[in-house]
Amino acid sequence: MRGRGRRSAERARRSEDGAGRGEGGAGRGREEGVGRGRRRLRLLLAVLVTAAVVVPLTAAARPGIPAPAPAHLAPLTAATLDEAYAANRANAALASRTAAAHGDSHRAAADREMAAPSRRLLAFDGRGEGRATEVFGDLAHADRVAVLIPGSDTSLDTYGRFRAGASALYERLAHEHGGSRTAVVAWLGYTTPATVSTTVLTPTRAEEAAPRLGEFLRELRAVTGPGAQVSLLCHSYGSVVCGRSAARLDVDDIVLLGSPGTGADTAAGLHTRARVWAARGADDWVANVPHVRADLFGTTVGFGTDPVSPAFGARVFGAGDGGHSDYFSPGSVSLANLARIVLGETTEVTRV
Repeated sequence: MRGRGRRSAERARRSEDGAGRGEGGAGRGREEGVGRGRRRLRLLLAVLVTAAVVVPLTAAARPGIPAPAPAHLAPLTAATLDEAYAANRANAALASRTAAAHGDSHRAAADREMAAPSRRLLAFDGRGEGRATEVFGDLAHADRVAVLIPGSDTSLDTYGRFRAGASALYERLAHEHGGSRTAVVAWLGYTTPATVSTTVLTPTRAEEAAPRLGEFLRELRAVTGPGAQVSLLCHSYGSVVCGRSAARLDVDDIVLLGSPGTGADTAAGLHTRARVWAARGADDWVANVPHVRADLFGTTVGFGTDPVSPAFGARVFGAGDGGHSDYFSPGSVSLANLARIVLGETTEVTRV
């Protein structure tokens, strides 16, 4: 009996020791899980730094493209719109001739298209990557205005695709709103980063663009009057621009499309009175972009919280099955919802 008692006690001790080791194993498992998470985060940051510092650009920077200085314009008002349109078309035509004389046929063709008699250019600058602001509709009498802010790789050389989106939105608005009192503005008012570059991972270009966007919107109010409802539609890196600008902008809606983040942790962190919306197409590759932000070697890399996540707190709406470049595609779910937002039909927007 005493032998059996000793064996039972021994088994009990071994059981207790095993339980202790199990608890210790669980603790070690938790610690290892945390360690793995930290290692993944460090790896992610290393990848971001490598991409920002080491990865070569997919295309070399364009050499300086000769072009005239922008036209000198009177302050923008409803009364000076036609004068501004004519002056900027003339400047685009001169830029086209200058580019052709220097052997840049691609830029010459792009500038020549900008100079077409039907174009309504609030601004044009053919130098370097180029800048332009184009109007669709009767801006002076519009009570609903959408301003499109482009993302990376948008320049005068690639302007056609940006313009196509603005045109598609205007056509949709005209169809929904009877063709009157709506306008769309395509604002290429900053030098966008290349998709694969040191700048696309940092807010530097957005910080440079923010005061320009604020100044433009103040000029826009001088044309439309204070009663017009203005919606800012911000695509990809353009949403970083809008995030940097939001607190200073007099707009009614800020819409983030295919956004890598805004630099703010939450919609409330944008400090804007505007309604904040966000959408991402089911096939948009930006879903795979790590939504992190870190200060590395004095540089901020990444843009933080995913705008379509519940943590951000935006009004998330349906964008259908489209990819990163499909938000303004005619007939798309996304375009229909964007038109509803611009028109103030917020209850009709399909939410996610």
